[in-house]
Amino acid sequence: MIRRRFLSLAGGAALAVALGSAAAFAQDPNLVSEFKDWAVYTYKGKTGQVCYAISQPKDSSPKNVNRDPVHFLITNRPGDKIKGEVNTIIGYPFKKGSDATLQIDGTKFTLFTSGDGAWAASPDTDRKVVAAMKRGSKMTVVGRSQRGTRTVDQYSLSGVTAAVDKINGNCK
Repeated sequence: MIRRRFLSLAGGAALAVALGSAAAFAQDPNLVSEFKDWAVYTYKGKTGQVCYAISQPKDSSPKNVNRDPVHFLITNRPGDKIKGEVNTIIGYPFKKGSDATLQIDGTKFTLFTSGDGAWAASPDTDRKVVAAMKRGSKMTVVGRSQRGTRTVDQYSLSGVTAAVDKINGNCK
């Protein structure tokens, strides 16, 4: 289950990494709406419409680390029967075999890592994370790079409920 899920997730991870590279897409993502600290995009994927809510950290530490852009996404891919999939693109390769920690107002979740991405291990955990995000106000992602650097990214959850409602309305 996790292996199949991971393979389907790899496309979502590539999306976030390639946001700045239009050549990576058959069709560029289109901005649908912005909701405070979250934005909603759609694009036509291989199996149909894809919708995602995305945000960048409000603060990251340490400050002196060279990283690619960092994002947190919630993705719906109805053609793949995926709804509310959460993942982060951390901006560096994670340490092999490590997990990332996601904390939302005191509630902790463990995300498995591969390359520069981290995901929840099951759709049930995805649902729990999204529910906590909708109730919460602050989210923190902690990870360790392959070089051993511990990073902490702090996200605002302001606007996430409206963004999730929008992707749920656009990609059923």
